[in-house]
Amino acid sequence: MMNTTKRNQGSRNSTISSPKSYNEIVDFLNANWVKHHTDATLTTMKKLNKALGNVSEKISAIFVTGTNGKSSTINFSSQLFKEEGLNVGTFYSPHILAYNERISINLESIPNKTFAELGNEVLSSMQALELKATSREVLTMMALLYFKKNNVDVVLLEATEESNCDPINICSPKILAITRITNDQLTENDGSTTDTIKSITSMVKKGTYVVSADQSKLSLQTILDTIKPMGGIWGMPIRKLAPLAYPFEQLHGRCAALAERIGQTYVDNFVSKESIVITNGLLAKEKGKRGRPTLEAKRQSELNPKKTTDQFWKETLNTLPGHFQLLDKEKPSILLDTASNNDAFQNLFLGIRLLHYQRPLKGITFIFGVNKDTLKLEDFLRNLRYFCKKNSAQTIFCPIINTVPGEYEVSLDVEQITNDVKGLKIKAHATNNFTEAFETAKKTVDERHGLVVITGSKSIIAEYWEHKGVKKL
Repeated sequence: MMNTTKRNQGSRNSTISSPKSYNEIVDFLNANWVKHHTDATLTTMKKLNKALGNVSEKISAIFVTGTNGKSSTINFSSQLFKEEGLNVGTFYSPHILAYNERISINLESIPNKTFAELGNEVLSSMQALELKATSREVLTMMALLYFKKNNVDVVLLEATEESNCDPINICSPKILAITRITNDQLTENDGSTTDTIKSITSMVKKGTYVVSADQSKLSLQTILDTIKPMGGIWGMPIRKLAPLAYPFEQLHGRCAALAERIGQTYVDNFVSKESIVITNGLLAKEKGKRGRPTLEAKRQSELNPKKTTDQFWKETLNTLPGHFQLLDKEKPSILLDTASNNDAFQNLFLGIRLLHYQRPLKGITFIFGVNKDTLKLEDFLRNLRYFCKKNSAQTIFCPIINTVPGEYEVSLDVEQITNDVKGLKIKAHATNNFTEAFETAKKTVDERHGLVVITGSKSIIAEYWEHKGVKKL
């Protein structure tokens, strides 16, 4: 817990305030977000890091960046590392209901008591050093401290879009994983492919392995050309989908395949084989056992069959809330998805079509709480029209009222977008809030076989859970 005595800072004496409660830590975080990171020198983070024992140098970090699929890739990687017998820490961005969702070990979120203790430790150091840190900086230091104190083997950190200023750069990544770089991201940054990639690859240090699931030959070549002078080590790009259960292979298969490449790269290059349970691991192989197995090895394999990676993926799902999360026990069924840009919406529409092939849906109604700052409206309308042309669906638009802290989501003009959609011959309604939208949506589909899709932003997913009375996922 935080030391309440006076600390000597040269000629200055700073009285450290009493420890804050969990809710007070949350209030501090809510009040100290900034829209854009600007400290590329990481001055504040370096001072905090030093004061807290240079914790960044004592963890083995993997960065995950890109336009879409970062959190899913981290989630799949965590499950794979756990299967391999490693303790794995994860730092996601953002959360939906509670800050605890951002920080986990072995897929279990940090407890409230520990969250408050670590928050006080970081805030105490800030006060002693007379620093003003942003919420992202405070959360990053809390996560790193948590992972170090629990002696995790590997840490997966999700990078923000402003990669070169991201506080996680206080760490030196063993691996940088790039999910993909879409036209949405290029347009938002108002720059060329090269400029965007330079920002993303600025996190590479000498000896960092770089792997990517991007499918653009131009982007991949630009990544390779950019990291070579920096001392990065290039890995072959991902060309396949991991064999997840239907329909998730088509939705998350590339993220899972990237997760497998991350795991294999890490195990092959950074893990002592003595620290892994070889008999149960999917990725690690005993020294001298590569290549064609001996007859004795085949016999032992038949007597003691080992799970294959294909079997692992068939049994594995994305366990992150709000990522194509189907709530089958609700009546009607509810589908939650945090899609907020056109690339993500295309994936969502594909997933719903696949569900419809699997089991005919009697009515599909979308509740959109759309963040206009991440959306190309013309492309969104085109994709929605194509989906509704092939599948009978209705749409309900509601404003984003309460945004998730750290997310700068600005609602579309609900009346205007409703009129635009009606102009496409699609049934559309405008509502004043989520509760009104949800009650309306439930009446438009079959109770047993209908589907209500809630999407458009992270904040609209949070509103669903708050409407249900859920305070922590």
